[in-house]
Amino acid sequence: MRLLLISLWLLIWSVDAAAEVIHQEKSLYRNLFVEEVEGIRCLKFRSRGGRESNQSCIVLEHPDLLALNYTRMAMGGLFLNPQPKKVLVIGLGGGILPRTLRDIFPNTKVTSVEIDPAVVKVAEKYFHFNSDENNIVVTQDARVFVKRAGLQNKKFDFIILDAFNGDYIPGHLMTLEFFQELRKILTPQGVLLANTFSRSELIDSEAATYHAAFGHFYLLTQSGLGNRILMMSNGDLPSKTDMYRNMVELAPMLEKYGVESAKLFNGINKKPDWDKSAKVLTDQYSPVNILNGR
Repeated sequence: MRLLLISLWLLIWSVDAAAEVIHQEKSLYRNLFVEEVEGIRCLKFRSRGGRESNQSCIVLEHPDLLALNYTRMAMGGLFLNPQPKKVLVIGLGGGILPRTLRDIFPNTKVTSVEIDPAVVKVAEKYFHFNSDENNIVVTQDARVFVKRAGLQNKKFDFIILDAFNGDYIPGHLMTLEFFQELRKILTPQGVLLANTFSRSELIDSEAATYHAAFGHFYLLTQSGLGNRILMMSNGDLPSKTDMYRNMVELAPMLEKYGVESAKLFNGINKKPDWDKSAKVLTDQYSPVNILNGR
């Protein structure tokens, strides 16, 4: 399995002129396209500057395998909450994470929020994503969805915030006010995961903002990888002993998806890796201010 994952990593991140584009369109929000190379299909976004970034990938012969590193890392959140009942995924991409959680927990209700209807269609057509009564997609701005969910007293016990990549940053989803709204829709012991990037220019302020909203949190990193998963709780963080127990129970089940549970567990710590003097991001002081201030 490890050799297969290494081969995937090399293929996905290599520049390969032989890749075949099987779908492309300019949606209301971005240029997106789907390409295949060596049996791997990926959804990519192209930024204004022409930079391309992988959003979701599947191995056509092994569609259950979590091909991208961060999707395997996200499964580490289950060490904090091993039996989620109501899941919210913000940012659908190819629908890999909601599809996987739905497969692991057939009785769990998974709701995904995606602003771009074109992305939803691509997930359904090219990435085996199928909605049903327990796997719902809402096409809406996540800030609006979360605000309304709070007013309706809806609660989730596992939330994945996956609406960013290296150079695509919806500023209104990275502020103290939004994180406080997320807390309102978390159950008392609910868990929030945030997919972040260690090379981001926003890393310090981003972490300071999560800390201001949630207090202490766990960091999940893996050597040599740019992704960085922040794992927070609406209550007290579980101990590493409890998380280890959950990891041992989950490991056989997660192996099917290419998740190396023990390796993930060893990458979890609470040691701050950011400048604590960094300014907290708010609706009045958004990440865009930082980027424009260069």
